[in-house]
Amino acid sequence: MATAKKLPSGAYRCLIFDHMEDGKRKYKSFTAPTKKEAEYLATQYIMTKEEDKKNPQNKSLFSEELEKYITAKETVLSPATIRGYRNIQKMLKEHYPTFCNMKISDISQEDVQNVISNLSKSKSPKTVRNYHGLISSVIGSNLALNTTMPQKVQPELYIPSDGEIQALVDAVRNTELEIPVLLGAFCMMRRGEICGLSMSDIQGNIIHIHHSLVLGADKEWHLKAPKTETSDRYIEAPEFVINRIREVGHITNLNPHSITIMFQRVLDRNNINHFRFHDLRHYSASIRHALGIPDAYIMADGGWSSDKVLKSVYRHAMSDRRREMSEKINSHFGKLCNTKCNTK
Repeated sequence: MATAKKLPSGAYRCLIFDHMEDGKRKYKSFTAPTKKEAEYLATQYIMTKEEDKKNPQNKSLFSEELEKYITAKETVLSPATIRGYRNIQKMLKEHYPTFCNMKISDISQEDVQNVISNLSKSKSPKTVRNYHGLISSVIGSNLALNTTMPQKVQPELYIPSDGEIQALVDAVRNTELEIPVLLGAFCMMRRGEICGLSMSDIQGNIIHIHHSLVLGADKEWHLKAPKTETSDRYIEAPEFVINRIREVGHITNLNPHSITIMFQRVLDRNNINHFRFHDLRHYSASIRHALGIPDAYIMADGGWSSDKVLKSVYRHAMSDRRREMSEKINSHFGKLCNTKCNTK
């Protein structure tokens, strides 16, 4: 064990042999107010050096290990996920170069917390968690992170009304956006799933959803299998949707990005309240729920692995319904009060 010696200043210092340089022994110095503290610092340094010998990764820079991690995952993760990793990598290199150039073994909880706290000023809580997840994976078991994360924000959902859906369907009739809207609103399909669908995936009224068109890190669109098992599914589509697809003769020539742009333009031109194409799924789920379809069937048709999203959709739908009920109640009470007043 390292032994500290008292200096003329009253502080204590430990000298630990570090390495040989030009035939001379080089020492690492650890100074502290007390003997115990100096010896503790020296002991920690010795233990770290030993750990470095066992795990060469500790000597690597964070940026190097980040690149290795992303490269290793390219063959097993979706292009969209890898693209997200590359965006995070670029952002960290540009705005946090000091952190990226730290050795893995030198990174502390405080270093990670500083990055996360700074990101929280400009990024959403969900995005910050994505950053932290990647950082944590790269650091691995070298540091047990206990980072304070920004509070989650409940997303604002918009569920279109039947009237808005009818107006939308009328607006896209005989356009390239018609089939995507029908599949989104009545079959709960995602943009990528719609763009990845082919006519051979339809047998009778049954649609087999087992591909998705995703944007890769190379900025090209790739046809990939779904990210989760639940996304690979069979759904029975309404007959009018299947009939329209067969009349048109194809699904769509659009990519997910083009669908988003064209969708917003249609809403603008037709004075329909703005909402996302993805909200068509929420509309479809809420209608199924209102009709009494069990959640298990809704989850299976929509490709959800948990009921988390459904609960959020139902909360929003119930909120709208609650306002409607409140108006009826207050209207009833108002009429009752007026009747009583008139009888006096």
